[in-house]
Amino acid sequence: MTARIEDLLRELAPQVLGVLVRRFGDFDLAEDSVQDALLAAATQWDRDGLPDNPRGWLIQVAQRRMADAVRTEVARRRRETTDFLREVPVEAVARDDTLDMYFLCCHPDLPPAGAVALTLRAVGGLSTAEIAAAFLVPESTMGQRISRAKKRLTESERPFADGAHDNARVDAVLQVLYVIFTEGHTSSSGAGLRRGDLSAEAIRLTRALSSLIPDNTEVTGLLALMLLTDARRAARTGPHGELIPLTEQDRSRWDRTQITEGLRLLTATLPSGLTGPYQMQAAIAGLHAQARRVEDTDWSRILLLYNMVERATPNPMITLNRAVATAMVHGPAAGLSVADTVSEPLAHSHRLAAVRGHLHEMAGESAAAVREYQRAARQTASAPERDYLLLRAAHLRASG
Repeated sequence: MTARIEDLLRELAPQVLGVLVRRFGDFDLAEDSVQDALLAAATQWDRDGLPDNPRGWLIQVAQRRMADAVRTEVARRRRETTDFLREVPVEAVARDDTLDMYFLCCHPDLPPAGAVALTLRAVGGLSTAEIAAAFLVPESTMGQRISRAKKRLTESERPFADGAHDNARVDAVLQVLYVIFTEGHTSSSGAGLRRGDLSAEAIRLTRALSSLIPDNTEVTGLLALMLLTDARRAARTGPHGELIPLTEQDRSRWDRTQITEGLRLLTATLPSGLTGPYQMQAAIAGLHAQARRVEDTDWSRILLLYNMVERATPNPMITLNRAVATAMVHGPAAGLSVADTVSEPLAHSHRLAAVRGHLHEMAGESAAAVREYQRAARQTASAPERDYLLLRAAHLRASG
């Protein structure tokens, strides 16, 4: 299967799922049918070429799969058979339901963590392993969480009724978009540092959400955060795909157009104050973006902002970022003390060991830094991050 077809299928999958779930209301059956249609498309399109209307093709094939399944359950679901066998209206085929699906999966009957996990798996295109890594839990635990959410959603009365765009679901949708962007910006596994399809889709959908609820400062803040972060994309890798850390990046390669838009969006939220964690993180990204040189970075303000984010939404990864900012302001020993406070929840995350390695290196403690870099390299499933960590360790051994 060509990369072009693979990218197209990834883009169309949530839209097709949205059409079928909105019309027929059976999430499990719709998801299984869409997967069947994607498999059929992967084979036929690669052999015969793209159809004139790829989205409509997928919808009709998936609908036929649903109809076949319904026919085997006529006795139990006789009243639903007619609806399933009807053709999807033309207007449904033409509509992009992706963002609607995010709201529909973030159902208020589900616990927030379950709703977010289900949405990431069914609509966001992330694997169970990738979602588990984002939530810092074992893959088996995340699989059970997603299964429970699907079961509870199936048992809910009219789970996909109209009126999904209510404020109660916005926070969960924002978390889904943030996790998708983060996985796209720095992949948790694989040969590449990033997945541009995920980060681009997260930005696209956040733009759509911002247009839908323009007065929500957290939505605007998240869009600003994504743009300011994605602006560094071209400078984050070398000619062979190797990771280049923030402190060593050629800042002339940063996308100034994206930075300008991100700063404009962030500024527009400030009259209401910095009240939400995405706003605050966007402000941190803005300080990095405005520093033309590494030494111009305003670490004192960044540390202040991380303290604010941590109070608003306690999270071990935020604490780890605060540890780095603390080290830049108060020295590596102070940073290591902060990092030690999250040693238990991040025990299996390579990021804790990587930060410890960096802080030990700052302190001139080469042997300890090498041990931590090597530990982080063993824990990560990302090839570029592993290579970078091993190179740092080798450099310290050679210079020590």
